[in-house]
Amino acid sequence: MRKSYTQMHLADTYDDVCSTLEDDKPKFIRLIEEHIDFSKLISYEFTMVFYRLYGRPRKYGLESFIRFFTLQRILGIACDKTMLSILHCSRELLDFCGFEKVPDASLLTRFRHDFVNNIKKLFDQLVEITEPICREIDPKKADYLLYDTTGVEVNVAENNPKFVNTKLNQAKKIANTNPSVNPYAMAYGLMPETARANQLAKQQYINGHFCYAFKAGILTNGLGIVREISLFDESFKKRHPEVVSQKTDNPQLDKEVGDSTSLRPVLRDFYDAHPLFSYKTFLGDSAFDKYDTYTMLRDDFLFDRVAIPLNPRNTAGKQTDYDNNGTPLCPNDGTPFTYLGASRDKTRSARFKWVCHMSKFIPGTTTRLCHCLNPCTTSTYGRCVYTYPGKNFRYYPGIPRGTEHWNNLYRHRILIERTINLLKDPLGVAYRKSYQQYTTKSDLLFAGITQLIGVILAHAINKPKLYKSIKKLIA
Repeated sequence: MRKSYTQMHLADTYDDVCSTLEDDKPKFIRLIEEHIDFSKLISYEFTMVFYRLYGRPRKYGLESFIRFFTLQRILGIACDKTMLSILHCSRELLDFCGFEKVPDASLLTRFRHDFVNNIKKLFDQLVEITEPICREIDPKKADYLLYDTTGVEVNVAENNPKFVNTKLNQAKKIANTNPSVNPYAMAYGLMPETARANQLAKQQYINGHFCYAFKAGILTNGLGIVREISLFDESFKKRHPEVVSQKTDNPQLDKEVGDSTSLRPVLRDFYDAHPLFSYKTFLGDSAFDKYDTYTMLRDDFLFDRVAIPLNPRNTAGKQTDYDNNGTPLCPNDGTPFTYLGASRDKTRSARFKWVCHMSKFIPGTTTRLCHCLNPCTTSTYGRCVYTYPGKNFRYYPGIPRGTEHWNNLYRHRILIERTINLLKDPLGVAYRKSYQQYTTKSDLLFAGITQLIGVILAHAINKPKLYKSIKKLIA
């Protein structure tokens, strides 16, 4: 019996090859190409600025640069040359970036330096896109705003352990002739305040060690999704000159921007970029515990609740009627009162109600009866105290301190620490080989852009639980 043969056409062969190449693409490339349209994310203004500077036609287009830096952060590659070597070995990744051939490393540095402001606007645009997604994932947590500062170490000689050892050896020689000298304390005293290669990189104490770094402020929501990235560079200080404090006789050695002093300008920049955004709860660590901070958050930025732990150094004297959390105390034995809830009547100021700890409900009724053997009041209900957030918003910042509700709310602050770690470690910002401020800012912004693209991608494929890191989507 004769077999029948089908003639093969060149078009069929071409389709088979294309299908094979498409199937062999890495999973994350297929996901990004299917759900992320980079051309729509890039603004018309960014496009015009890019091609006005470099002219048309361009061998390397704007979208190709955006794709490259996003891919670099996804893979966590800190060094540009290493990333370019990967493109040399992978045609799929080269095609994903849209490069006809691998570009020179100097073009990448020039792009980050020349278009840092446009990269910031691209980041702000993604924040606008992801805001409704965050509200859909968890409306409650998306209404929290968290703030903290961090430092991005730079590649300078002063960050080399050999530099510290040299200063330590010098101090030990002095200590040999003077036993009262602590060589380790003297070694850090001999360290310069700024790096020699870049005077803008100042000595800071980060993650348990001294280093030379650029300081930045990070805002996230209660989901750990970054909302604002502000590097405290020269442009930031020019916009907000009030954040710089001169504490030395040498005007060239201005101290770094403090945590609490940076809060207002960072929030102001954030709301200027997103005037329709509104948050009701603010979370920060004890570094922000100042009376002016609470007033500013309530009056200028309209926060209803502020979760900041009290700093004992900012509390003068000791109160006998209230504990350190502002909870009323029993005048007889000093036992804290029981919190009954908040009252916000239309005709009265907001207030918190506290009652004697010995006051209990009569079984089967809604009436309270005080069982204290030595009552401090003639009322059978028991002693009742009201505290008013409007009079002292630091002690009563819209939520009673020391309660289970307070503890459950404040534990969300750890999310900003995790987000900072995500930007610096998995996304590769902490291991960069650069000491320039503009490239540092661009890399930090691209790390935030990468996380936001992950949020959009998780929403597009209906996997909202994977919104925190794009790496989970491509694993």
